[in-house]
Amino acid sequence: MRALLRTLREIRHNVPTMAKEVGSDLSVPVPWGHIRGKVWGPEHGRPVLCLHGWADNCGTFNTLIPLLPKECRYVALDLSGHGLSSHLPPGESYSCPAYVADVWRVADALQLRTFSIVGHSMGADIAAVFSALYPEMVDALVLLDSYGFLPTDSKELSKVMRQGMDEMLQFEKKTNDEKRVYTHEKAVERLSAANPTMTEHSVRVLLERGLVQVEGGFTFSRDLRINFKNPWRMSLEQSLEMQSRVRASVLLVLTDKGFNRTLFEPFQRKFTSTLLRGLQDRNHTVVTVPGDHHVHLNEPEVVAPIVSDFLRNRARSQSNHGQHKL
Repeated sequence: MRALLRTLREIRHNVPTMAKEVGSDLSVPVPWGHIRGKVWGPEHGRPVLCLHGWADNCGTFNTLIPLLPKECRYVALDLSGHGLSSHLPPGESYSCPAYVADVWRVADALQLRTFSIVGHSMGADIAAVFSALYPEMVDALVLLDSYGFLPTDSKELSKVMRQGMDEMLQFEKKTNDEKRVYTHEKAVERLSAANPTMTEHSVRVLLERGLVQVEGGFTFSRDLRINFKNPWRMSLEQSLEMQSRVRASVLLVLTDKGFNRTLFEPFQRKFTSTLLRGLQDRNHTVVTVPGDHHVHLNEPEVVAPIVSDFLRNRARSQSNHGQHKL
C-alpha cells in the first residue's frame, strides 16, 4: 500500500498542472452577482457537486478530481464570499442555510435533478444539510473530515448565536473596511501561517482563486464577513433528526490528525460518537485515513481510491436497481 501511494505521489508531482488543463470555468447568475467555479469531465457525465471548506475555494479539489472516476462530471463551486464568487450584499450574513440555497440555485441553473456531492469541512456540513432538506436530489454523499451535522450544546446555543450576530453588527458600524494589500509571497506566508498543516503547493493552488490583484499588490478575494462566527446552530436532537432524513448513501472520511484533534469547539467533542453511531446504524461507510484536515488537497492519492470506489459502487447499485425495475 505504501509503495502504491509513493508511486501515485510521484505521478502527481510530475504532472502538477493536470487539473488546470482539464477544468473549465463556470459562472451561474444569482440575485446579487455570480456563483463561480470549475467543471471537469464529460458534458453528460454523472454529476458530482464539490463543496469546499471555510475560507477555501474550489481550488481545494484541483489535485483530487483528476484522480477520481473519469466518467463523472465534477462541478466545483466557489461558495458565496469565497474565491471568485460574488460577496453577499451589505446587511446579509453567511450561514449554512444561505450556502444551501447557493447549491440549489446552481443545481437548478444546470438542470441537475439528481446528483452526488463531495464536501470538505464546512462544505460537508452544507452538503449534509442540503441532502436532508432535498433528499430526493442527492444519491451519494461524501463527507471529507466533517461529520456533516455538528451540534452545539443547548446551554451554549444562545451565547454562540449572539456572538455571531454581534460580530456582524459591530462590523457594519466600521467606516474603514479596506482590505490589507500583500505581495504575492507575503500572501503565501499569510495563508501558510493560518494553515500550518497545508503544504506550500496547496497554499499556492488555493491562492490562484484566493487573491485579487489591486494597486500595489494583492488582496484576499474572500469576504471579511465569512470570519464571523456562524450564528446558525443546531442541538444534538435537531442534528440527529436531520441526519435521519438523508436518503443518500454516505461515505465519511475522517483523518487521524484533522478535524477531531484540532477544529472542534470543546463542547462539541462529546457529540461525535453519537453522530458516528447514527451513520453506522444506517449502514453508511466510515473510514479513517492518515493525514491532516487538508489531506484531500495535500495528498489526494490517500483519499482518491476510497472516494472513487464509493462513487463507482453507487453507480453500479443504481444500474442494478434500474435493471431490476425493467
